[in-house]
Amino acid sequence: MHQIERAIFDLRRGVAIIIDDEHGTSVLVQPIEGLSDSDLPSGSCSAPSCNLVVSRHRLASLGMSIRAKVACLPIQSGRTPVRANAVVDAACGSGTLAANLFGAARPATTAERAALALMRRALLLPAALTIALDERQRRAFQTQVERGELLAVSAREAEHCFELGAGLLKRISEAQVPLEEASKARFVLFREPDGLREHLAVLIGEPELWSDDVPVRLHSACLTGDLFGSLRCDCGEQLRSGVRTIDEMGGGVLLYLAQEGRGIGLANKLRAYTLQDEGHDTVEADQILGFGEDERRYSVAVDMLAALEIRRVRLLTNNPAKIRALAEGGIEIAGREKLYGRVTNENRRYLTAKAARSGHWLDEALVRK
Repeated sequence: MHQIERAIFDLRRGVAIIIDDEHGTSVLVQPIEGLSDSDLPSGSCSAPSCNLVVSRHRLASLGMSIRAKVACLPIQSGRTPVRANAVVDAACGSGTLAANLFGAARPATTAERAALALMRRALLLPAALTIALDERQRRAFQTQVERGELLAVSAREAEHCFELGAGLLKRISEAQVPLEEASKARFVLFREPDGLREHLAVLIGEPELWSDDVPVRLHSACLTGDLFGSLRCDCGEQLRSGVRTIDEMGGGVLLYLAQEGRGIGLANKLRAYTLQDEGHDTVEADQILGFGEDERRYSVAVDMLAALEIRRVRLLTNNPAKIRALAEGGIEIAGREKLYGRVTNENRRYLTAKAARSGHWLDEALVRK
């Protein structure tokens, strides 16, 4: 697990890594985010085994389809070198794919799939530049690997990086934090084993006085809405309304989860906002960037509830996926409470897309004046 954690941090720094699969093949992996011409082989993408690895969602946004979840676009080596900006645009731009730059899409190999999994875990763009290494090239890199100058990781571990450390959530610290909507509140901080993300459980009221069906709200962090009051969403209002409602119900728990932008991270969320300004809805924008309609995983919420010894809940949510995820994790769902924010001219399109595209129960809120 430690090698995978190091790989994630290297990729976030823009440093290339090697991924070795069980068949003895290896690829050099470079993140697309921040890619420059100096990152490409000899300043250009002229290597015959140079590929752009993207998700099925990204491929669909380019007008192509493939059954595999991850696709590989071979970069054509011609007389005119391919530059970094052309590769980045192919990975996340809103236009069409530049002609003659890429070969036909094919399913990604194990190592290429692993590369994309690491990008997602690192909250980077879900795309990678890869170069297949032959035996001679792999041996040439081995000296750097042995010196610690270049990291090599297993494709099997990398592909399953979201599952590493499952159930090993650590309870780190806690304190009383009186809130405007709930004067009796205690913050409990949990940290994931790889150290990448921290989540808060806000315990409202006196736990010994809670109902057997504990009121619970899963709230994904939204810097723009929660802190700055962005009008593009209703997150800030839902956060405060959730705390207030739980307090009025006699107390319970709000889980504040580090899942910015439905799990894609703040940088990608801002990219998605730019695409929304071009006319795409929230789901389309994420798919253009290579993400699914919702990248969140709620296993961490299940682990937090287990650590708090909560097994039966009354969930405050408009999202059926949250109910399914908790139920699949062994949490008994005693009931559901709706929780609406204010619908405005600025967020109506966003909320409508969530209802129509993701099945959120928002019809009642959207018909209000």
